[in-house]
Parts: sequence; structure tokens; C-alpha cells
Amino acid sequence: MQRFIIEMGMGTDLHGQDYTKAAGRAIEDALRHSSLPLFGALGIDHDQMQVRVKVGVQAPEAVDCAALATRLPRGRAEVTAVPGGLDITNPDTGEVTVIAQAAIEAFLPPQG
Repeated sequence: MQRFIIEMGMGTDLHGQDYTKAAGRAIEDALRHSSLPLFGALGIDHDQMQVRVKVGVQAPEAVDCAALATRLPRGRAEVTAVPGGLDITNPDTGEVTVIAQAAIEAFLPPQG
């Protein structure tokens, strides 16, 4: 497989300390920055595309990667959560804001 695109995004959960929500927003942010007109131009089926998503959060074990994978609109998706992102604690209330980063890579078989 050959990588032909990579997009990055950032997302937050301001009040709920929900790592899956923050990761989902980071993925949505990355998707908003891309368009893949090459599929129509070259007659390639979207099912040939493998999509690998990596999200970075402070608590990767708290991310529902399977649920996030179902939200990707095209290709065969795989989501992995890794250590990263930031947790920011409000010193007045103790409330934690979760910040996640996402990288989306898309791969196709070599085109001849």
C-alpha cells in the first residue's frame, strides 16, 4: 500500500472529560481539511482505500476506537489511540479539558 494523503486535526471536550468525544472532534477537524477528487478522476473505488487514524490523548485506554472507526465516511478504517494530547485542569474548579490530536493517513494499492 502507498500513502497518498495525511491530514491532521485537533479536538477538545471542554467539560465532560470524554476522550472519545475529543478524539472524534479531532478526526472531524482533519476530515474537513481534505477532499479526494482523484477517486472520480481515476475511476478508483473508495473501498480500495485503507484509512489509518492515530489519535493522541492522555488516556488512550479511554477511547472507543471501534466507535470512531465507524464514523469515517470512506475506505476501510482502523483507529488507534496512543499517548499524547493534553489534559488542562482549571485551577479554580478542578474541571479537566481534554485536548486530542488526530492524524489520518490514506493508502491505496500501487497504481500502474
